[in-house]
Amino acid sequence: MQPDMPISIETRALGTLAYIKRSIESSGYMAVPGTAGVVMGVIGILAAVAASTPRWAPHWVAIWMLAGAIAFLVGGALMAREAAQSGHARYLGPVRKFLLCLCPALFAGTVLTGVLYRAGLMNLLPGTWLLLYGCAVLSASTVTIASTMRLIGIMGTLFVALGCVAFASPAEVHTALLGVGFGALHIMFGLLLGPLSDAE
Repeated sequence: MQPDMPISIETRALGTLAYIKRSIESSGYMAVPGTAGVVMGVIGILAAVAASTPRWAPHWVAIWMLAGAIAFLVGGALMAREAAQSGHARYLGPVRKFLLCLCPALFAGTVLTGVLYRAGLMNLLPGTWLLLYGCAVLSASTVTIASTMRLIGIMGTLFVALGCVAFASPAEVHTALLGVGFGALHIMFGLLLGPLSDAE
């Protein structure tokens, strides 16, 4: 057995600095709970079912807008709870960066919804929603924690692809495409993100 070697002050200082650096870097990124994606996906599935029902089909725009507003509020509340439980609520920087990445594309989608609706071009709404939401998710993925960044980026890319498909598809399949995106994709990636965000 060799006697314990003394640890130099330089080594201790470097270790402390590395720890501080990791702490600062981790405090600059958002943790996205998988439960938020699952709950938002369930809301999307319910909206798709309602919009495909003959009785409610004429009101599909209002159904999806209501579902989007509810999903945004519920998802935001779940992310706020995750931040509070993980201690990241002390840092406003990550929240501000996340919102700055996410909200511009969502705001553009809201404005274009009104413009297209007034112009009678409702058939362009599903593609617009999917495309801009995908862009918002892609942008926001750059400020999420490392363990979830790639998955969220893939999800955003798939939303963009669905939006492009919706623009080239007949109106009869738009509800299904919206259900696949805002329903199935949210649930699938929410389940994938769940254990990753909890482990971070």
